[in-house]
Amino acid sequence: MKRRSFLKAASVGGASVVAASPAISQGLLEWRMVTSWPKGLPGLGTGAERLAANITAMSNGRLTIKVYAAGELVPALGCFDAVASGTAQMSHDAAYYHTGKSEGCAFFTAFPFGFTAGELEGWVKYGNGQKLWDELYQPFGLRGFMAGNTGTQMLGWFKKEIRSVADLNGLKFRAPGNQGRVLRKLGVTPVTLPGGEIFPALQSGAIDGAEWIGPYNDLALGFYQVCKYYYSHGYHEPGGGLQLMINEQAWQSLPKDLQAIIATAAEAANRDMLAEYNARSGPALRSLVQQHGVIVRGLPEEVLMACGEKSNEVLNEVYAGDTSSNRIVKRIVEDFLKFREDVIPWTRIGEQAYLNARRLPFEFKLKA
Repeated sequence: MKRRSFLKAASVGGASVVAASPAISQGLLEWRMVTSWPKGLPGLGTGAERLAANITAMSNGRLTIKVYAAGELVPALGCFDAVASGTAQMSHDAAYYHTGKSEGCAFFTAFPFGFTAGELEGWVKYGNGQKLWDELYQPFGLRGFMAGNTGTQMLGWFKKEIRSVADLNGLKFRAPGNQGRVLRKLGVTPVTLPGGEIFPALQSGAIDGAEWIGPYNDLALGFYQVCKYYYSHGYHEPGGGLQLMINEQAWQSLPKDLQAIIATAAEAANRDMLAEYNARSGPALRSLVQQHGVIVRGLPEEVLMACGEKSNEVLNEVYAGDTSSNRIVKRIVEDFLKFREDVIPWTRIGEQAYLNARRLPFEFKLKA
């Protein structure tokens, strides 16, 4: 699909509100899934569509899921309210879009210098993550499931080279959530935009740069036409998790087997999307560099250190700002840090050590 099609599909203008009741005919249910993604966007949009199709197929049509792209039923960033109100029974988006509801939401997508994709999955499934997530969403009448992961993301696109912290000062940069707060401390003006609005904002000069995801999606949206510098390290989203969010009343109305089908389909979607990004991002990166002249850079250590220091400041601000009676945000932060402390030693001597070894300059190919 061409970039213009994505942008048209991602319009967030005045969507009509539709009654919440699922269609019921001879014991069959039809649910609405609203999403934050442009229609047909590789990875995110198609991942949500596969998830919906799998639920429909696994239930043998007893529960049919109709998917709405961003702007078709509600605005791209309106999924939380749509599901909480019953406009839709479920949604697919990123939890950190909803830090206005609670700062705790961010930790179930990504926090700067936080979890990799595997670490996030470990925390949610085998740590206290899911329990805390359920408690966080309970007052809103919602339930969250992991339902996708992009893997480590790129820091983003810039129109000029970043050689020092001073080069960030004054930039208008698309960066949602806590990454925006980190960059603001370094002189950046953060801007929150849905994915479909990034390209026109870059093109018009409304923003000077943007983070989105990584080569697979960034190639499709054509950012290379405006920006030539493409930076890692994606410290802000080392394993960007996506969520399936379900209206709790609708969830409780389902029989146990349909609940199990949804949960199983969401778990499969979580792994499936990560596999897709792992398979597609390398060829997309090669295309950006070889066919479109993109210049790939890593942030200088000075800038990374500054980002790490400011990330710690933001973490402490989030912690101190929790005024809830049950300390839910503070308890999420405490558990997040404890799991991070426990998992880092194994990540370092396991996966990180192997990846370092694989970079050694020995020959590893078929002989001519």
